[in-house]
Parts: sequence; structure tokens; C-alpha cells
Amino acid sequence: MKNVYFDNAATTQMRDEVMTSIIDVMRNNYGNASSSHSFGRSSKSLIEQSRKTIAQYLNVSAGEIVFTSGGTEADNLILRSAVRDLGIKHIITSKIEHHAVLHTIEQLKQEYGILVSYVNLETNGDIDYLHLETLLQTENKTLVSLMHVNNEIGNILDMQRVSNLCQVNKTLFHSDAVQSIGHYKMDLQEIPIDFMVASAHKFHGPKGVGFAFIRKNSGLQPVIFGGEQERGLRAGTESVHNISGIEKALKSACDNLNKEADYVKELKRYFINRIVNEIPKVAFNGNSGDLNKSTYTLVNVCLPISPKKGAMLLFQLDLKGIACSKGSACQSGSSQNSHVLTEILSDADLQKPSIRFSFSIYNTKEEVDYVIDVLKEFIE
Repeated sequence: MKNVYFDNAATTQMRDEVMTSIIDVMRNNYGNASSSHSFGRSSKSLIEQSRKTIAQYLNVSAGEIVFTSGGTEADNLILRSAVRDLGIKHIITSKIEHHAVLHTIEQLKQEYGILVSYVNLETNGDIDYLHLETLLQTENKTLVSLMHVNNEIGNILDMQRVSNLCQVNKTLFHSDAVQSIGHYKMDLQEIPIDFMVASAHKFHGPKGVGFAFIRKNSGLQPVIFGGEQERGLRAGTESVHNISGIEKALKSACDNLNKEADYVKELKRYFINRIVNEIPKVAFNGNSGDLNKSTYTLVNVCLPISPKKGAMLLFQLDLKGIACSKGSACQSGSSQNSHVLTEILSDADLQKPSIRFSFSIYNTKEEVDYVIDVLKEFIE
């Protein structure tokens, strides 16, 4: 039995250089960054250097990067403050967003009575841009929240198009880019977006740290209160080693982006070709089977298996040492179908098992072969 990790959309293996950097900071830069002595100043300097590095890769100013505990906190900060402090009365989103966005918006609707509109979806999971344009015709102060890359089916949002629509309609635009930052080049001067979030553990960095990009002079206020850390937007003693880790992880990802993206894209292409040849009745959910219309990091397949047999599939794959998922890791404890697939699949296809396989630079074609062979043996 091999051990194959094909669940990189859930979390990724840390790079060696990131672990080295984190350990070095924990050993030598343990001062509280809010302290005025040399130990504190040393930690503060590392944080600001990390902020500057990340800002450079996104082509924004350092003051527009706010460190958080991850994507969920960053989404909450932006959405909650937008309603509470910026006077947002209307949020436009989709029903296939990450739960960090959907559940926050549902809570805001209960608390503040805001209007929530869900943009229509095409059968492949893409948003209906014409419907979005219609929804933007409103007198309410509005914010659009749409993810860049869908974490389950890999569909890619046309960020430029949505940004332009929002600008024309004087609407704020927030995007959860947790599945894309570190995997795609981002120039936020070219894309006039207001808010974006990222999480280090999705691009070979540590868990427990992420950041929010908040366009300067946005007017957002903190949702966690305490000290004046992060320019007053996020109280709490900074996790200096993790912040150093996210800087190192993003630097490695961006500096090696073209080479590593080509490698992972070839793995996905190889996986698609093999599974189509070995399991002819396999179907691909969303755009995930199209290399030109989906992220290169994942594929979501619907397998030709009965519901009864399909119920045992993940368990059997786990017994064979294969890690993958039926949807987002955040809902893995749920017995319900993926909320994303529920929106785009027929009732008949929802009865079949759908599995997400997600790839990284640490995977190989030999691992793909092993997984396809195990799948084929199980199905037959």
C-alpha cells in the first residue's frame, strides 16, 4: 500500500524552506512585536518585512495587507464591517461560495436585515454574468462577494469583468481568493477589487495565518477588539513565526510559479487522460475536466457507481492510503451532499459518488497511476 495525498485543496504540505524559516523565527525572534525593547522591535521588523513582501507580489501598498488567522477570519472581518460600518444594505453572492462567506452573510441577514441576492448559475457552475449585471441595478448600497476559484469544482471567476461591472455600478467587490493566491499571478492594480483574502496553508505555508487585502481608505473597522495591532484593524498579539512563514511560502510560490504550475497542470492532464481511458463513464463536475476553464490544481469526478457502493468509496480509498475528499474539508463531518454539487447536478447524478482530487508539486504520475488502478479495481 502506498500513501498518496490528493487533498491539497483542503491543505498542503509545508515547504522545507518555510519550516526552516518558522523554526528560526521561533528560536531567535520570540519578542512581542508590541514591546518597545530590542526583542520586540526585532519581531516588529519581521512582520513589516513580511507585509512589504506580500504587498509587492500583489502590487499593492504594504498598508493594505492585514494579517489574520486565516481566510475565514479575513472574510468575517470584511463582510461584517462592510455591513456594520460602511452601510452595506445589499450583498450579491452565489450559492456555491465557501461557507466562510455563505454562513457569515446568513448571519448578517439575521442581525441587520440586509437584502441578499444570489446570482444565477450556469449548468457548469459558472456565474451568469448577465444576471449579475441585472442584480447590480439597485439603489441600495451594495457589495458583491464572489470567490476567484471554486474550492470544489475549480471554476474560475472572470475577476476583471466582475471588477469592471462593480466599478461602473459603484459597488464594492470582495473575493475569497484562498484557492488562487499562490497559484496565480495577481496584480491588484490591474484588477480594481476592494477586498481579497488568502490563507497560507493553501500554498505550502503554515496553518493559522492568512491575510486580508483591504483597499486603502475603505473605512472598515475591527471586529476583534483589544490592542492596536495591525493598524487597529485586528487586535491580538501577532504570530510572528507564522507571519514569517506566509511570507516565505508566498515568495517561494510566486518565484517558482510558472515552473510549478506547468508541473501540476501536467499531472492533472495525465489524471484526466488516464481516468477517461480506464473508467469510460466517468463525468467531470463543473469545469474541472477542462484544463482551459478550471484551475490546474484540482479535478472533481462523478463516478459510475451505485449509491450503496459509492457510500464506501472514500473509506476504501483511505484503506488504500489515498487521501481525497467528497467536497470541502470544512464540511467533511456532514452527511449531506456538497452544497456546491447540489446546485449544479441533477438528482440522479447527486446519487452517484463525486470525489475531489487535488494536486501539488509533491505529487507524481506514479501516484496518479496507483489511484486510477485502485478506482478501477473498486468499480469493477
